[in-house]
Amino acid sequence: MAHTNDQDLIRRLLSTRGRWAVVGLSQNPDRTAYSIAGYLQKLGMDIVAVHPKAESVHGAPGFATLAEVTGPIDVVDVFVRSELAGDVVDQAIAVGAKAVWLQLGVIDEDAAARARKAGLDVVMDTCPAIEAPRLGIV
Repeated sequence: MAHTNDQDLIRRLLSTRGRWAVVGLSQNPDRTAYSIAGYLQKLGMDIVAVHPKAESVHGAPGFATLAEVTGPIDVVDVFVRSELAGDVVDQAIAVGAKAVWLQLGVIDEDAAARARKAGLDVVMDTCPAIEAPRLGIV
């Protein structure tokens, strides 16, 4: 069964202050993750960057892996190719994240099902910068 995004869930995630671990976020301003992380900060979210380089981005701390992130994670925002997303989702489950958000074009139905089974909220194949204005959250 194909995943369908819950609009109430999207509204809650984007309108409730939370801590978002942005996987794939680096200091490269040409990458979509860079601009979306800044957008999330404008929405009032705290962000952490998760990237092998463990760089600080937008003044937020950087970590090489989700397992290294200190403190709780509300949402794991996944900016990796679909074939790599399942591993990130499994890591999100392992660290006790509350939700996973697979970005526009990132689709892994099996990983989404594993996350839901583990009790995580799941949003897939869309972007906060699309959803927030559509829902009047901006």
